[in-house]
Amino acid sequence: MKETKRLERILKYEAYRVKVYEDVLQQSDGTILHHDYVKNRDGAAVLLVDADENVILVRQYRNVEDKVVLEIPAGVSEPEDPGFDVTALREAEEETGLVPKRMKLIGNILNAAGLFDEHTAVFVGWDLEKGRRHLDPEESIDLVRLPFTKALDMIYSGEIYDGKTVIALLGYQDMKTRGLLG
Repeated sequence: MKETKRLERILKYEAYRVKVYEDVLQQSDGTILHHDYVKNRDGAAVLLVDADENVILVRQYRNVEDKVVLEIPAGVSEPEDPGFDVTALREAEEETGLVPKRMKLIGNILNAAGLFDEHTAVFVGWDLEKGRRHLDPEESIDLVRLPFTKALDMIYSGEIYDGKTVIALLGYQDMKTRGLLG
C-alpha cells in the first residue's frame, strides 16, 4: 500500500449542517490526488425494544432518497451534550415519546469513510417508560412497532436498509446471543 499524506484541505462550500472540502493528497510515489471531504456533526441512535421484544422504529421522509425511510430514532449531538448516551435518550423521547431506563452501546460507526467524518453511536435501549413526544417543527414522523424477528426479516427483504438501523438490529441480535445485555 502506498503511503499517503494530506498536503492541503480547501473549504469549498459551507451549508447549514455541513462543510465541503477538497483534500489535496500526495502518495509516496509523488502522485497527487484530489478527494472530497464532508464535515458533519456526530450523532447517536437507539434501537428501542419493548417488553414483548417489539422494536419501535420511525418512518420519515428523507430528502436524499426522496422517499420515506424506516429507521431507528437518531439525531445529531448538541454542543452541550456531555455524551452520546444523552443524545440517544433525547432523540428517543423526542421522536417516539419513549425513554429507555436501560441502554447499552452497540458500537460507534463511521457512516461513510470515503466521504464523511460523521460518527454515530448506536445503542439498544429497553425497559421503556412513557415520556413526552415533541418533534422538531420540520419533522413528520410515524411510529412503527414490529416484532424484532420481523424487523430482521425486513433487512433481508430490502425494506430496512438504513445503515445505523441494520447495524442496530444485527448488533442487538448478536448481543442477545452472546448474553451481553445483562
